[in-house]
Formats: sequence, structure tokens, C-alpha cells
Amino acid sequence: MGQVSDLNDFTRSDDVIDPMTCAWPAQEIAAAEAPVTAGTDRYMRAAAHAVARAALRELRQGPTAPGAAVAPARPAYAPSAPASPAGVPGSPASPASPGSPATSSGVSADRAGAYVSPGWISGAPVLLLVGGGHNGADTLLAGGLLAHNGCAVTAVLATEHPHPVALEEARSHGVIIHGAGYRSDDGADWDGAEAIAAVEAFLVHGGLVLDGLTGIGATGPLRSDAAALIAPLIAAGSPGRRPLRVVAVDLPSGTGVDDGTVDGPVLAADRTITFTCLKGCLCLSPARHLCGVVEVVPLGLPAPTSQPIARRPVDGALGDYLSQAVPEPGTDDHKYTRGVVGLWAGSETYPGAAVLAANGAVRAGAGMVRLAAPRRVEDLVLAARPEVVPAVGRSQALVLGPGIDPDDTARTEELRDVLSPTFAPARGSRSGHDADDTDDAGVGERTTGSAASAAAVGLPAVIDAGALSILAELLTGGLRCTPLHVLTPHAGEAATLLTALTGAETPAQTPRGWDRDRVEAHPARAVRELSRLTGATVLLKGATTLIAVPDHPLVSVDCGPGWMATAGSGDVLAGVLGAVLAGVAARWERRTTHAATDAPPDADSASGTLAGGLQAPMVDAVLDSVAAGVRLHALAGAYAAAVPQGAGIVGAGGHPVAALDIASSLGPARLELNWLQAVPHH
Repeated sequence: MGQVSDLNDFTRSDDVIDPMTCAWPAQEIAAAEAPVTAGTDRYMRAAAHAVARAALRELRQGPTAPGAAVAPARPAYAPSAPASPAGVPGSPASPASPGSPATSSGVSADRAGAYVSPGWISGAPVLLLVGGGHNGADTLLAGGLLAHNGCAVTAVLATEHPHPVALEEARSHGVIIHGAGYRSDDGADWDGAEAIAAVEAFLVHGGLVLDGLTGIGATGPLRSDAAALIAPLIAAGSPGRRPLRVVAVDLPSGTGVDDGTVDGPVLAADRTITFTCLKGCLCLSPARHLCGVVEVVPLGLPAPTSQPIARRPVDGALGDYLSQAVPEPGTDDHKYTRGVVGLWAGSETYPGAAVLAANGAVRAGAGMVRLAAPRRVEDLVLAARPEVVPAVGRSQALVLGPGIDPDDTARTEELRDVLSPTFAPARGSRSGHDADDTDDAGVGERTTGSAASAAAVGLPAVIDAGALSILAELLTGGLRCTPLHVLTPHAGEAATLLTALTGAETPAQTPRGWDRDRVEAHPARAVRELSRLTGATVLLKGATTLIAVPDHPLVSVDCGPGWMATAGSGDVLAGVLGAVLAGVAARWERRTTHAATDAPPDADSASGTLAGGLQAPMVDAVLDSVAAGVRLHALAGAYAAAVPQGAGIVGAGGHPVAALDIASSLGPARLELNWLQAVPHH
């Protein structure tokens, strides 16, 4: 047998506590910085230089013609070199690399004017959107530096109290100032209508916009004057399909800083330059989708020391997690040491889901896949994947529910019998099952065996689709999930489950019910609440997937191009998750029960299950491996759709894909993550 490994060997990369990939509440960020920034403008100027450098890169890249596609290269998060107040580099950007944005141009000369040519800086139009806080000051100072480098810079103010030093410095470099509340030297007041006219004049040729309207101190939607300023820019189109590029300073103005909500108009950015650490809105949907490429610039300021509210592992770290969960097999490995997935999937109504889930598990690296399904489903799966074993037996992770029809009473009863023993008694409850009760799970004529009893001692289980429909009944009956249960709802399923589980809570706790729209508007709150109510690891599917575990920061992972929104994609993901969780469990199992034997475990016994019980390293390994599985699935979709890695959800080109295409691309996606794993993460 191969080398026995400790689950503590599931090392987390530095990104777990790294400000480059972690987000804290705005108040804590401000409190950590305040003692250092008091009485000095050094950090404000360093931030302005970082913004100006980013602006110069965007100017050299050029705008994108309406209808053309922007395809930024991997990764979508690019930790930057420390900002220096020594000056703005004026030399052209280095050639594109895996961590830098790809070049895109193609606007006609009569549309883009002096801004048509990438690398052309002199006379390039730049519009500053300026608020009254530190971000407004950073934007004004950056605009002054750009004007000094030859850009034609206009600032429109949405405040009566712009930063006085930054304002005068910008004017001294030739920045033209417009805006409501600003009084010029001759005593004339510029009103909002004049400022909006300046924005519309800018749009005649297009160019670069720096969004510095609000920062981390703002709450709620933009005020009406600021909203009016960005309205013409929003109407010009979405990123990649408009005659301008937008750099957001610290965050896109109007987003919910800590929770990522969007309660009003927001100007979507092509790039966001943020300082010291991530903010919640840069990780959490729906605001995440408005940020573009996010670049974190360390200014030398301290980050909070408390637990982050969210973390967003870079692809290199996710590659680390994947290689630990599903490592390259050694000379002593065999199918059991690589992880066995027990799959309950498919029905007469949805037989193909089992085919897709089995493909996902096999291609993601499972050593064996066992299938419990009706005969017709078995035949379809075996025709596509003859290596699948159509018999229940020893497994190291379960995948329950893909394609199971909630109206199929016999099939849902099987799921109940398999699921119930895997739960723990709810706090204060005497409900549950002891070991003797789980030996005979009663899972039906074709699914008898001891898999349920094996699950009872702590096997990871992916609970998807049809299995989610019976979860509320089990949980309200005195049982509770553990973090080894991975729930995979989309917004509609999450809303249904939240409504069922919060029905007994007071109106004060649930001011109004959950529906799909509310989950999509407040996904961070929804996934945290669902994890709290169930005790499970909850993976809320979406363009940005959020993963919640009780007492842990949220984990945010981008989920690939929009072409992946196709039937069966989630079934493939369920199989992928089963494979990575089986890999984690196999390593844990070898540590706890097979350290002294070379014999493979009995194929139909509970030997080798997680007898060591639920431990903190196991929970962390499950969380990290789930995130890695989500990203592997996303990269496979990007490969299948021929979309550049790291490209956005929309405007990234590519072509339609089917779910089997995604499964077939899991191998190249694994190689991609292996390559990124070898690249320094920062």
C-alpha cells in the first residue's frame, strides 16, 4: 500500500490568511489603517500612483468596439507589486503574460479619436468620477498624474466637499473640473446638468473612466446626483461592448461593500484597483460580476487580524488543494486508495443525469464509481462508462440525488434510508441512529448493502437535486447535517429549502420569505443562513459560487463562462465533487485505519470508513477540496467552450457546449491547474 498520509498534510497555501485573497469588514479595515494613515498623505499618493499605472495600462490596451469581445487572460485576480510614490512609469507595458490582461482594440478612428491606438497616450481622453472621500482624492491625484503624462483629463464632481489638496493639485496639472457644488475661482457654480453634459461630451469619442465616487465608508445605493452622472455611461453598454473602459478605484461605486449586494445603479468596471486587501463586494455576487479583473495593491498598510468574512483562493492555491485531494497516483496506489464514489443518481424521468455524474466522477480522478440506480439507468451508464460498478458497496464519498425525480416515491425512500444514518442528532435532540440500526439500511432490492452503515460513521456526501427535496423533512425531524455533507443548491432550490427550514422561526428573524429573486439578490446572506440552519457545507451555485461552512469565512470561486449554463452541467459538477471528496476521505481513512496493512479493504464492508470521527483538519480539507472541484469544473467548461481562462461570464466569446463536453474537458482543466500550481501565487 502507498504511503500513509496525515490529513494535516492537506496544507493550505498562504492565501488562507493573505490580504491579497481575503476580505474583511470595511469598519475593521478602516480601524486597522487609521493609526498609520493619520497625519500623512503618503498612502493616498501611493494609491494614486497605483491607479495611474493601471489607467496607463488600460489606455495602451485601448477600448473595445461595440459587439467585440474582451478576453482578459488568467487569473481574474492579480495581486500587484507594492505601490511606490516615486512616479508613474511611462514605458509601454510588458508583453502579455498569464497574469496580465490580453490586448484588445478595434474602434474606428471617427469613434475613438486620439484613443484609437493602444500605446497612444498623448491626448487620450480620461474622465474622473469624483466623490468626497479618500477614493475621490485618489482619483483626482491619479488624474493629475495622467494629465502630466499627456492625457486630456476631465473631472466631474458629485460632492460639495472634494479633497481640497487633491483638487488643486489636479487643476495645477491641467485637469478640467466640472460638477455640482464646486465653486470656481470666478465664483461661478457648476450644477449637475453641466456635469452630466460633460459626461455626455466625453462619450462622443469614448476613452477611459476612473470611478472614484464612493469607497468603503459608503453604504446603500448611490445618491441621486452620483447616479445621474453614471447613467449615460451605463447606457453606453456593458464591458467589452462599449466605447470606453472603466477602472474602479477600490470598488465599483454603489456596491454593498461587505455583502456584495447591488441596490441601485452601478457602473460595471473592466478592472478594479483595490488596496491592502480584498473587500466583500470584490468576492461576493452580485457585485463581483461588476468588478472585472481585480488587482490588489499592497500599500504597506496593516490588514485586520480578525477572521475574514470571505476568501477567494487564486487558481494556483486551488491547484494545490486539488493535487492534495486527488494526487497523482503512486506506484503502490490502487482503486481503493484513490477514492471510491457511491452514486445514487438517475430515474426513469431523468436517466441521463447518472451518465453525466458518473462521467464527472471518473474524469475527475475517482478510483472507482459504484452506481445505485434502476435497470434502465444502469444500462445507459454502463454503455457510456463500462468501468462503473452497478452495485452498492464500500465507498469513501457519496453523491446523492442527481436526476432523481422527487415524485418517484420508491426512489426518494431509498434516498431517505441512505441519508438518515449519515446525519448527527440535532443539538438537544435524542433522535438519530446508533451503529446497530445502520447495518441494514433497507435501501431497496437493487441497492442493498452496507454503504449506509459506512456513511453513518462520517463519509462525505454530496446532496444534490432530488436529495435536496427531502432534506428539510429529515432535518426538521431531529437530525442535523455535518460539514461533511455538501449541499449543492441553485438559487431556486436554496429558496425552497430556506423557506422550509425557517418556517418555525419568528417573523423578526425572517422579515419576509425566501424566493429565488431574494436569494439571487442576497446570496451571501442566503448561503450563510442555509449553512447555519443545516450545519452543512453549502455550495450555492451561480456565476460566482459561494461556499459556506459554519464558523468559517465564505469561499468565493468563479464558475466559468456563461455557456456552462446548460442542462446537466450541475450533474457533472456533482460527480466532480464526489471524486475530490472521495480522495480526501481515502487519505483520511488510510491514516486512521490502514496504517499497518497491505491488504485492500473489503469491497462490501464498512472497514476503512472514517472511524476517527469528524475533526477540524477534515472539515478544512473538505472546504478546500470542494472549492478546487468547483474551479476544475469551471476551467473544464472554459476549455470546452474555447474561452480563454480567466475570461468573464459574458463578452468572452467561445461557443455553446453540452454537459458531456464539460466532463470530457476535465483532463485538460486538471493540467491547467497543475501548471498554475507551479506558478508563484503572488
